Order: sequence, then C-alpha cells, then structure tokens
Amino acid sequence: MAKTLRAKCLEKIQKLARISAADEYGMVQCVSCDKRMHWKDCDGGHFIAKGSSSYWALEIENVHPQCKGCNGFGMKHGSAEGQYTLWMINYYGLDFVEKMHEDKRKLKKFYVADYREMLAEFESQIKHHEERLQ
Repeated sequence: MAKTLRAKCLEKIQKLARISAADEYGMVQCVSCDKRMHWKDCDGGHFIAKGSSSYWALEIENVHPQCKGCNGFGMKHGSAEGQYTLWMINYYGLDFVEKMHEDKRKLKKFYVADYREMLAEFESQIKHHEERLQ
C-alpha cells in the first residue's frame, strides 16, 4: 500500500529532527533520558502526539531525538513525557510550551500542494545534513 503524502511528511520530519540534531560524529542525545546514540538508531519523537494534533504534527519544534524506549513505552507508562516537557521548557521556554498545549486542539488543514512543498523542504534540509555528516 502506498504511503499518503502526510505519512511521507511525518517520516521525513522525524528523520530531519534526528539528523539535524546530530553532532559531527552523527551522535544525538535522547531528550527524555540523555542516552547518547547515533541519529540512525533513535526515533524522532513528537512532544505533542502526532495523532492528536494536526496543528503540531508537522512542525519541527515538536519533534526531537528520542531513544526507542522513551518514545514508545516511556511516553505512555514511564517518566519520558515529564522529562521531555522539562527539556522543551529549558530549550524553548515556558511560554512557548504553554502555547503549544493551548494550540494542540486547533485544526490545521493541509492541501496536496502544502504536503508536497513540505516534503520538498524536509528533503532539502535532510540532504544538507547528510552532506554535513559525510
């Protein structure tokens, strides 16, 4: 089954979040537990869950490197969500994080042209970082 444009955009923004955070060795830190790993070995974890917010799902400020444990089980049943929140407040400031929570129920309508434009932009930025890390 072919992926929708939205699914392709979600895949690319998660890759962009991981690769853009990588240092010159390709290493990133999980925003929830501080574990260091290669950007290819982690997830692009959404702060505001992608399934519950069309407003934030495809915004880079909402997606950051997370180890697979924190992004999966840890966000639902562990302390990863709380640690992610503290990281977000430290990185973006309390006002921005509160604004994200206020806006998470807002609807954002995307058209095919919007998804195509986003996809091209994400791919361009990913290419830049792939070249940077060679």
